Amino acid sequence: MVGPVRPVIVLFGSSIVQFSFGDGGWGASLAHHYSRQADVILRGYVGWNSRQALQVLATVFPKDAPVQPSLVIVYFGGNDSSIPLPDEPSPHVPLSEYKENMREIGLYIRSLSETTRVIFLSCPPVNEKMLITNTRTNEACRIYSNACVEMCNELSRTDPSFEVIDLFNAIQKCDNWANTCFRDGLHFTSVGSDIVVAEILKTISEAKWEPSMYFDDLPTEFEEVM
Repeated sequence: MVGPVRPVIVLFGSSIVQFSFGDGGWGASLAHHYSRQADVILRGYVGWNSRQALQVLATVFPKDAPVQPSLVIVYFGGNDSSIPLPDEPSPHVPLSEYKENMREIGLYIRSLSETTRVIFLSCPPVNEKMLITNTRTNEACRIYSNACVEMCNELSRTDPSFEVIDLFNAIQKCDNWANTCFRDGLHFTSVGSDIVVAEILKTISEAKWEPSMYFDDLPTEFEEVM
């Protein structure tokens, strides 16, 4: 561990998270915005679903860690919503289980400290024509996205520490979104990533959190050093 200790932001999810530190990725952009205010840590796992995330939750986020995250951004849903094929392994998770898994993930992370906040990213759309397989559809993405938004809204009614970003609809506000926002039908181009990070920063800036986690509201490390 290097010092001084800054607030910690953890990105936790599947491939959309793992690839977010690539060139033009939304995770890299977020790290840039917080470059002297907070440490952005990547915990992304290609191909994972919410069921697998639950299995490692206590290992990724140990409750006895000396420093707990100030904010965790959680994304699972694309793999959960995939359509299972007969006699083939699938990351599919039934909708009701997915919703409960995400609730458990959120509540566990929230319990790490009094000031740990959670932002859920819902399932974005896909460009079905670009996909190699036919196991993902926009209709399934819409259903799982709605479930994530609904689950988070239920939590936030009693705890404002929870926020959710409806990526399914946010991405589709972009002109020609299917061709400009995805490089393979599923993972984001820099255009898609720009939308994601803009939505994250907007959500953080508007959240009623004390202390605020917006980068402009955080102290700049060593600002007094000439």
